[in-house]
Amino acid sequence: MVASDRSAIILRARGSLELRCLLDGTDGSHVQKAVSRAFERVRARVTSQALVFRVRDSPMFIWPNKGCQVTEGIAETTACKDLQQRLRSGEPDGGKRSSKKKDKRNGDTSVINIDLLMELTEPGREAGPTLTRREVRHHLAQMALPVDCVVTAGMDDGIGDAFSRLVGALCSQLTDMESAVLRHISGTSLLVPQPFHFHLPEPTGLVTLVYPTGVPDAQLESFRKEMHVRFALPEDRPYLRRANAYHFPGEPFKDGYLRNPHLALSHPALEDAKPFLVQGVYSYHHYMQDRMDDSGWGCAYRSLQTICSWFQQQGYTERVVPSHKEIQQALVDVGDKPSSFVGSRQWIGSIEVQAVLDQLLGITSRILFVSQGSELVNQGRELASHFQREGTPIMIGGGVLAHTILGVLWSETTGDIRFLILDPHYTGGEDLQLVTDKGWCGWKGMDFWDQRAYYNLCLPQRPRAI
Repeated sequence: MVASDRSAIILRARGSLELRCLLDGTDGSHVQKAVSRAFERVRARVTSQALVFRVRDSPMFIWPNKGCQVTEGIAETTACKDLQQRLRSGEPDGGKRSSKKKDKRNGDTSVINIDLLMELTEPGREAGPTLTRREVRHHLAQMALPVDCVVTAGMDDGIGDAFSRLVGALCSQLTDMESAVLRHISGTSLLVPQPFHFHLPEPTGLVTLVYPTGVPDAQLESFRKEMHVRFALPEDRPYLRRANAYHFPGEPFKDGYLRNPHLALSHPALEDAKPFLVQGVYSYHHYMQDRMDDSGWGCAYRSLQTICSWFQQQGYTERVVPSHKEIQQALVDVGDKPSSFVGSRQWIGSIEVQAVLDQLLGITSRILFVSQGSELVNQGRELASHFQREGTPIMIGGGVLAHTILGVLWSETTGDIRFLILDPHYTGGEDLQLVTDKGWCGWKGMDFWDQRAYYNLCLPQRPRAI
């Protein structure tokens, strides 16, 4: 478990450890004992002097079980903040990068990435090898354990203590891996255990759980329920599915989409007003992405894709974000559109968004009708309640335009309101600085809306599930 602390540094060690297990039979108890002995040997290697940490993007090697020997001449009493500064000074720009763009991306979290290595030779052993031959029938179970371990160290903590705790955390993770393997043994077949990190509500912070590869989330529900009890989590929403895994600062997303661009914004000044915002993670979907030219007609499709990404990344569905054709086919399947609709460039609105969410994801939605844009000022309480209770993005359509509402800044006493808008009409690249500076994701006042046009809002409801 790693608590969240802006004045702390996360040490993250990753690597592969080989597990070799000789099975002389298929009896369940024999297999379990053999697996446990194999994990014990791996743990012994981790606590041996053969363990080496290599700090990424630096020439630094650390032997944590040899009094924290360091190739760069740093002592074990050296403070973690000094190690961090040394690593930053080794960057190509001398560690001087502090641009607004970088700060927006990485926030205040600092991560030191470490590769886990093992020395192949041990000094002092000069005896020649001894060869023996024994004929025994057995089954060899072998796997590479994908270790991924994190601990938090205070800025003033000595690196000797920090790396010693990292070794202890590695041993604990191996024990969790052993438990995951033992829970899912089938004969002599062993599933590879995989660690996942989850950032839970304060004061818990960052925790790591191990799931067996190949076992779907649906079959791990009982284990997740146990963890919800352990960490005092609500039992009506997922926190510990694979899709909920924490994304470390500075790591790019494989799909290339921007995540949560609104976090780079400051709240506007509005007297006696409180912000009510989308909860969790979403991807920003907009015109011209995915090699699809939908400029002028696809804004509601893109808003729907953003909503679908929210449900995917909160762990409510394993379905990928649907394409335009998949959205159109879903509307044909529910009888809302003729077959000729598939492949067309016809608009959709809030009612169609509601139908697709139900058809593809099993998500129900509320529709809020506003007769003209000037009346959106009266929806502050309704929208604030939605973001407090459900926390999902809202699709709003009016006239020929569609947008995504990510939150509101609302004063209960004065009724003043600002809307946090994610605009799907953007046609540029995935540039956070450009998106926020030019207002494609930004706070808007009442003048943003067409005062005379009617608007329909689709408010997706969060399922109750673990």
